[in-house]
Amino acid sequence: MKGCGVILKDSVYQYIESLIPVRSEFFSNMEKYAQDHGIPIMESAGIEAMLQIMRIKKPNRILEIGAAIGYSALRMADALPTSQIITIERDEERALLAKQNIEEFSMNERVILLKGDALEVENEVSVYGPFDVIFIDAAKGQYKRFFDLYSRFLAEDGLIITDNVLFKGLVAEENIEHKRTAGLVKKIKQYNEWLMSHPDYHTVILPVGDGVAISKKG
Repeated sequence: MKGCGVILKDSVYQYIESLIPVRSEFFSNMEKYAQDHGIPIMESAGIEAMLQIMRIKKPNRILEIGAAIGYSALRMADALPTSQIITIERDEERALLAKQNIEEFSMNERVILLKGDALEVENEVSVYGPFDVIFIDAAKGQYKRFFDLYSRFLAEDGLIITDNVLFKGLVAEENIEHKRTAGLVKKIKQYNEWLMSHPDYHTVILPVGDGVAISKKG
């Protein structure tokens, strides 16, 4: 019966993915570019769940930690026409691509790209706060540091959303042979446990995409 449950889970996920409407040509091209060049972007079911939560929340300002090529920032801007998104990217090449994509999508005024390490641009970010939503999708081993650093700029009733908290299901595995992967999984598990027991936040982990944690302040 346990094996049947795993098969059912996979088939349900595939079914949900099949129901997601095809994105516009612009976003489809970004998805293909990311896939072809090994650039991690949020999985379809995960980003759709996040966008729906944001539609309900209706945030005025969003901080994204980890722009990559600007895919999720532009998806947010497209779905939330009154929101401003501040997004951070430290990789020079990806930041350049993100800038180009933002310009091509005519979102220069609503999507502000800050180039640099998220752990070093706190002062630049602070002038745009407070934020109604903070989205963490950068170096997984630094999640707690990102949370601690930027949660100070979260609005009173704000949300912090963290992607990749299930890390391809590896957080549920007992034995991981690859030493570096095992170390990263350990950090993610520690982050999840810390987050779920945080006295100032109510958190739920949604098993969509690569795992999305929703933390509500208060």
